[in-house]
Amino acid sequence: MIGRLEGKTAIITGGAAGFGEGIARRYAAEGAVVIIADMNGVAAKKLADDIGSNSFSIETDVTVRSDVKAMVAHAVGETGRLDVIVNNAGFTHRNCPMTQVDETNFNRILEVNTKAIYLTTLEVVPEMEKQGGGSIINTASTAGLRPRPGLTWYNASKGWVITATKSMAVELASQNIRVNCLCPVAGETGMLELFMGEDTPEKREQFRSSIPLGRFSKPEDIANAALWLASDEAQFITGVALEVDGGRTI
Repeated sequence: MIGRLEGKTAIITGGAAGFGEGIARRYAAEGAVVIIADMNGVAAKKLADDIGSNSFSIETDVTVRSDVKAMVAHAVGETGRLDVIVNNAGFTHRNCPMTQVDETNFNRILEVNTKAIYLTTLEVVPEMEKQGGGSIINTASTAGLRPRPGLTWYNASKGWVITATKSMAVELASQNIRVNCLCPVAGETGMLELFMGEDTPEKREQFRSSIPLGRFSKPEDIANAALWLASDEAQFITGVALEVDGGRTI
């Protein structure tokens, strides 16, 4: 099927690389106008230029209210609507004992992984209410369902995302705003080394061996799941924490 997001406008935060880039490319290929929001404005613009005329970029720190307001205004200003937001921006501490994570990194985890969803919700929900509905997709993690040792504070933040998603889904259902989250297993992205603590063949095999299907996730795996959740095919799906994990959480 082609054109499953035709006529829709979507924001992807953390959209310049990794899972975000995969989602942006997939959404655009299915007809959506995509707004790539990322702290790395140069990378966001480069990706938007590569995708083509139905893609725009904006440099955004999702932990800053004024940046989030500007991001949503940019999306609505370009197309007159906002149908989907993928809260994909994320941050983690390096794999280590929980008592060794400093306060600066702890605060950043909470700001990026939790507060950012609060801030985007404040701006996105009124726009979606005006047009009669929409889809909010949060990127959680298998870490929020089946935690790995050494990532305690990251795990906890992703558990928050899962609970927030379900609560948002219940509260926003009457406005026809669906809220779901993705729970990816570790993937071939820039954060993989931090999840493992160190990037060695032994560490990679340790992580890979915990995934029944025998490989890390790829951006296209997450993008395909995000596409379905954003599409009208999932119009009766809300409050779901969708495991995209090769069987990791079984």
